[in-house]
Amino acid sequence: MKKLQYCIYVLYSLKDNNFYIGYTTNLHERLTSHVQGNSLATEFRRPFTLLFCEYFFSKHDATRREKYFKTTVGKKTLRLMLKESLLEI
Repeated sequence: MKKLQYCIYVLYSLKDNNFYIGYTTNLHERLTSHVQGNSLATEFRRPFTLLFCEYFFSKHDATRREKYFKTTVGKKTLRLMLKESLLEI
């Protein structure tokens, strides 16, 4: 059986209340990189909380989902999907 290895994830910046959406094959390693400030895109937006992740068999499907969540409509969808979670942060 094929392994779910491609992950898209959504971080929520507690500093600026915005999403950071990314793609990885190793979520733990990638989150560690963000927390340590090793990513230029998120270095000044820390601290974060992992709000959402979704795994895929296909790299193509994962990157397509990542691109969708980065659009205006995709971000609105995320806010609607995660409405209750955002209230708890």
